Amino acid sequence: MTDERESLSPTKIGLGVLWPAFWTGLPFKLAFVLLFLAMDLMQFEGRLGLAFFMLLASPVTVFALPIIAMGLESHIGEGAGIALLFLIAIPIDIWALGLVGRTYFLERLRREPPEGLGVTLWWKCALVGALFLPILWLVVGSVTSAGISMAHSLMELELFKGVPVAERISIELALWGSASTAVLLILLLIGVSLVGRVIRSTAQAAAPVTDSYQGLITRWDLMRVPADQGLMLTSLTGAGVVLSLLFWAALPVTTPHPHECCKKPEVKAQPPFKPLEALNKNEKVFAQVSAQIEALEKQKAEAEAEKGKGKGKAGKEAASPAKKP
Repeated sequence: MTDERESLSPTKIGLGVLWPAFWTGLPFKLAFVLLFLAMDLMQFEGRLGLAFFMLLASPVTVFALPIIAMGLESHIGEGAGIALLFLIAIPIDIWALGLVGRTYFLERLRREPPEGLGVTLWWKCALVGALFLPILWLVVGSVTSAGISMAHSLMELELFKGVPVAERISIELALWGSASTAVLLILLLIGVSLVGRVIRSTAQAAAPVTDSYQGLITRWDLMRVPADQGLMLTSLTGAGVVLSLLFWAALPVTTPHPHECCKKPEVKAQPPFKPLEALNKNEKVFAQVSAQIEALEKQKAEAEAEKGKGKGKAGKEAASPAKKP
């Protein structure tokens, strides 16, 4: 067991702490995200919305994002809600790292969690992110730009002249997207390894656990039970009610409406169908049509009769001059 603990790589240690801390703190952060969006305190570019949530999910970005936004002039969004959100995320990350770190130290590293473990892990992870994430941003951006240029150059060759437009787009996306994804994954593994080294150095400075395995199990179970369960339940319920009221109070005001150029024409509701009225109306229409048809037939008959009389008079007048000689 000792050899297994000592053989843990920094990447495994980093993932073992950051990944559970991500899922522990993310639901609380998303509650504030929805509230600030409903209050219209922040706006994001559509293509960077997912990137923002990925940055928000990790405690290593609390210092890195301002550096990327201001130092590298990368526009992610606008509004005071972004700064408020990252300030609120600090205590959430400290709590999540403290909870996950204590469990990981006892279970996997067999080390006694020191006092203030959450704060220690948080500022160390944030410092690593502030140094490493801007480098990752620059490298991945440069590789992506170079990959797009190379893909466009390849598509200009005679070999790809006859390729349809849709297939050309797919080929270009596959060329530069695969390169960018590979570089991003490699750099992410390096970053997680750096975080794991920081966590391992903190664990090496802690005292080893002297409890038996049964004692560790008891401590794990007690860690999951709050000291004052009623206070915790009341606090969570009250916070949830307050956030819900704020959300629904702000949502109708900031609900987006279609632009005037895109408004759909108003459609009036059709009156209810009444069979008897429809039959009576149809009978009246049929009677009017029949009367009109009869009048047209009568007019046609009179016109033919007048035409026949005119022909008879013309025949008599033609016959009378013929008899005179």
